[in-house]
Amino acid sequence: MFGGGLARGLVKKAVAAAAAAGAALVAVLFLGVAIFYALCLIVPPLAAAAITFLLFAFIAALIAVLFLRGEGDDEEEEEEPSGIGERAFMLFRERPILGTVAALAGGWIFLRNPALASIVAAAFTEKSHTRRRR
Repeated sequence: MFGGGLARGLVKKAVAAAAAAGAALVAVLFLGVAIFYALCLIVPPLAAAAITFLLFAFIAALIAVLFLRGEGDDEEEEEEPSGIGERAFMLFRERPILGTVAALAGGWIFLRNPALASIVAAAFTEKSHTRRRR
């Protein structure tokens, strides 16, 4: 239906990524629960909830600042992306909302015509023709 092993491999990777993300979410949630109950032994429950919230908010802000700070450092001369995969990555990196809308539109088109999925998957995985072969 989708083009054989290539699509099956992409689906397996997507399922593995979703399972890993779900496990990470559960781990973070239960870390928060453990911190909350540990703080309940020391302070009233309302204060424990507030401290837990502030701790996780601080960690999220710290991670956001660390990732956003490094973004402006590589303003050197960037090469034009050569493949369609690199172009899509640059679109998501520079304009995430536009990239998300494009991905949703592409998903809707693939639902209407699944044969396109194998064509696009092949385009994303093929090597650039600008490099010299030896």
